[in-house]
Amino acid sequence: MQKEINRIIEESIETKQRLKEEEYTAIISQIIEVAVLCLRTGNKIILAGNGGSAADAQHLAAEFVNRFRREREPLPALALTTDTSILTSIANDYSYTDVFCKQILALGKEGDVFIAISTSGNADNLIKAVEVADKKRIKTVAFTGKGGGRLKDLVDICLVVPSADTARIQEAHITVGHIICEMVEKKIVEE
Repeated sequence: MQKEINRIIEESIETKQRLKEEEYTAIISQIIEVAVLCLRTGNKIILAGNGGSAADAQHLAAEFVNRFRREREPLPALALTTDTSILTSIANDYSYTDVFCKQILALGKEGDVFIAISTSGNADNLIKAVEVADKKRIKTVAFTGKGGGRLKDLVDICLVVPSADTARIQEAHITVGHIICEMVEKKIVEE
């Protein structure tokens, strides 16, 4: 069992080590700059995902709204995955494919940033939300893996984690999310 545990830890470390390469740090830096500009201009960060990625969306929204490492004013962010009445009414009356795009239509505005989190990059509900966000002039970002899927070519900025393993991709997504939260918070507090 110890050997298997070590193998899993090593795979996680290797995936995250790749994120230190300039190709990935440049993308992460770009996301940080977009988020800072969004917040400095009085706009908000909107996040969404399915399953474990829904949990990541909620986790990161909480870090922005409450705090990450510093005492500061709350930063406007929301996860579209948290209101079960909205999610279930849209899924029931329309389709699960519409659960995020209808919320973007209701809550999003030009200048906001929408972060779609999908390990495959192929979630139909996120693709539709990105298309709606684009029409509303909302900056779009995706956290993906497995080559980026369809989201890769639809968003303004795409971080494609260099892995095909869902668990390793999700671990990398939350690491990148924490980096973004920490750096955005630092830049906002120090302005």
